[in-house]
Amino acid sequence: MAARRYDAVVFDLLTALIDSWTLWNQAAGSAEAGLRWRKRYLEITYGCGAYQPYEALVREAAIESGVGAAAADKLSRRWDELCPWPEAPEVLGEIGRAVPLGVATNCSQDKGLRAAARTGAVFAAVVTAERAGFYKPRPEVYGAVLDQLGTAPPRTRFVAGSASDLPGAAAAGMPVYWHNRIGLAPASAVRPDFLEQRLEPLVDLVTDA
Repeated sequence: MAARRYDAVVFDLLTALIDSWTLWNQAAGSAEAGLRWRKRYLEITYGCGAYQPYEALVREAAIESGVGAAAADKLSRRWDELCPWPEAPEVLGEIGRAVPLGVATNCSQDKGLRAAARTGAVFAAVVTAERAGFYKPRPEVYGAVLDQLGTAPPRTRFVAGSASDLPGAAAAGMPVYWHNRIGLAPASAVRPDFLEQRLEPLVDLVTDA
């Protein structure tokens, strides 16, 4: 039997596996307002140091970006409407038959577990910013999921969704597949070893020895 190429695959949850953009935009009232809100949220999380409550940061960003606190309340109320990208459940099923799956996500523990359940997959590790004590791209988050999986970084494929995950996961020593669904601009000089707009190519990458 051929040796496995990887011992596990770890996913960014809310961008790589789930279409969270649609719900944010709906809560904000438009795609333009949703993008403005989300950009401000990312700026706040990247600069906040130790973990601060996810819901509070989302609300702060909503107010500062001009979409208003009511948008944050709507996002929270509708959280269980999050949907995976269309091909995600099948891709996760195929990969999950070959190697353990993990998640590293920037949200609260409750919301992370609920969002992960929306994919229909079984994850061997779900590490949230709340659980790790920091937000990505801090190394503690990537280290925590690697520790729980018990795998070495070079043998753990990371599937990024947001641009900041590229330097974060690469600094942790993991090879990075960037599922850049909506054409985000890179956030640093770090480039992934695979750049795709869909998840299907990941199956052969992981399961072919």
